[in-house]
Amino acid sequence: MDKKISMPLSKEDALSLNCGDYVYLTGTIYTARDAAHKRMYEALRKGEPLPIDIKGQTIYYMGPSPAREGRPIGSAGPTTASRMDKYAPELLDLGLIGMIGKGKRTQEVKDAMIRNGAVYFAAVGGAGALLSKCITSSEVVAYDDLGTEAIRKLEVKDLPVIVVIDHTGKDLYIESQKQYREES
Repeated sequence: MDKKISMPLSKEDALSLNCGDYVYLTGTIYTARDAAHKRMYEALRKGEPLPIDIKGQTIYYMGPSPAREGRPIGSAGPTTASRMDKYAPELLDLGLIGMIGKGKRTQEVKDAMIRNGAVYFAAVGGAGALLSKCITSSEVVAYDDLGTEAIRKLEVKDLPVIVVIDHTGKDLYIESQKQYREES
């Protein structure tokens, strides 16, 4: 089922999404990859505030290429989400409600998603140039020294994603394998 969702993602919208739903996101999301996650983790260990208010936000695991002339961002494809799995449960417990990436997640991340009513979306890997056309603005908001791994605030319009893991922990990667085995 195709759904259009306004961002930031509301708790009601997160709870309405099901594994396998096709979704088009419009509004504000943030980017953060490995280095930014490590810095946020270190800040939390020191008792320092995060550079952005994570509550109710969605993080896109993406580090863009340089923008072409006249564009707000370069290629904007997802990175492998499992690299953030060490940090994700704590961020989910602090109010992060959505994540966008590619690939599987650990059971610890799934447990934190269930506990917090969060959702994990996948964006199509290898389609970064096409996905960048859905980004209408990009602004570095933290950790500028990290270059492409800085935290960015993005405005997106109809960014296509699929719900891979919903708030109940149902996982499209597992469900699709079950379906394939049943059909074989």
